Amino acid sequence: MEKSKLKKDLTKGPIVPLLAKLTWPLIFGMAGMVIFNMIDTFWVGKLGVPELAAIGFTFPVIMLISSLSMGLGIGTASLISRMIVKESRQVIQQYSVDAINLSLVIIIIFVTLGQLTIEPLFMVLGVTENLMPLVKEYMVTWYWGMIFLVIPMVGNNILRSTGDTFRPGMIMLAAAVFNMILDPFLIFGWGPFPQMGLKGAALATVFSRALGMIITIYILVWKEKLLGLYVPRLKHMLNTWKKILYVSGPAALGMMVTPLSMAVITRLISTFGEESIAGFGVAIRLESFGLLIIHAMAAVMTIFAGQNWGKGEKKRILSGLRITSGFAMGWGVFLFLISMLFANQIAGIFSQDPLVVEVTARYMKILALSYGFLGVMMMSLSMLNGINKPILAMFTTMTRMFILYVPLAFLLSKWFDLNGIFYAAFIANIVAGSLGAMFLIAKLKVKGLDSAQPPTVRVPE
Repeated sequence: MEKSKLKKDLTKGPIVPLLAKLTWPLIFGMAGMVIFNMIDTFWVGKLGVPELAAIGFTFPVIMLISSLSMGLGIGTASLISRMIVKESRQVIQQYSVDAINLSLVIIIIFVTLGQLTIEPLFMVLGVTENLMPLVKEYMVTWYWGMIFLVIPMVGNNILRSTGDTFRPGMIMLAAAVFNMILDPFLIFGWGPFPQMGLKGAALATVFSRALGMIITIYILVWKEKLLGLYVPRLKHMLNTWKKILYVSGPAALGMMVTPLSMAVITRLISTFGEESIAGFGVAIRLESFGLLIIHAMAAVMTIFAGQNWGKGEKKRILSGLRITSGFAMGWGVFLFLISMLFANQIAGIFSQDPLVVEVTARYMKILALSYGFLGVMMMSLSMLNGINKPILAMFTTMTRMFILYVPLAFLLSKWFDLNGIFYAAFIANIVAGSLGAMFLIAKLKVKGLDSAQPPTVRVPE
């Protein structure tokens, strides 16, 4: 049988240039995705504070669904990156098709639930009667586009598992550019298009992700032949689902902890007024932009750790942690300096309302110095997922959000008002970064495992 082909073997060669080559294409792709969210925020801000506040309320729910799709992608990448070093192309095709089928089942469930629960869910989040029509206008369309979010996420992770980060990055960038072009036409009715407001912003997102899905499927089927005509065998498919969910279940749950916690935080911030919600929504998107290089590197570390764990290269994984953690801390210092010097000017790009700008700038200045630790956490958790230790990754995320951030936000907000919520996030980032690194280091030094031999993956067959 034909062996599966690695685009790049991550178990050999100098680590720094290897990680640099893998990371930079994803930086462009993730930059495009973050920028298109920021462009959405920019254009929606032109509609007014109510529309900007409505988008702020949708952020936790969108993060929740995105976390689900990222979790599926991580589980797929972890499985295939460990298998691709030793299995045939035909076997990898079977795993890939099974992963796509799992994605379709989950999409059907969540689209149905989402459409049925828009109003009660957002009432819980604190959406007022005057904002509810705007929220529904956006989310009804966004939910229908879930298939174009989840399928490319899983498909691109299949490509990344082979060591190919260039094409996934360029697909993300192409989708982002398409979204940026569509936004003003659909939101404001430029040219032949009717003015659709928030619905137009949602449609632009759906159409751009549909483009990304088409390109991804084309590459997987016709270029790489990692997807093919394969009639799923129920036993094999369920076994594959178990293996994917063993990692993606805890990974998705861990990621979902963040938007669930953010929903609580959003509800808490809503008590300070619409301007505070709008400013917080802008700040979160700016945070995503500032950390995009860290997100890109973390995505690489899942497949880096997976391939090296499959060959028993524990020392190489530990070296990767040291290198990426050092970079993350340095990047955090850079973001701190930028925030101290230019936070108000950057916030002013997205809103002319002085209170919105002030809230955004406050968030940036308080949180920035903790971003290095947040980066260390992201690297550690990605590598824990890559070596098939998802429970520890999930526990670290839950500690950060449920044990630290949310309780501290309620407590400190009573003493320091809105600033107290931001101080809570600062503390949570520092503790979680330290905890994640400690867990990974401990697992890489487990006694009784010969580093020259691949460790046993304890997943049900």
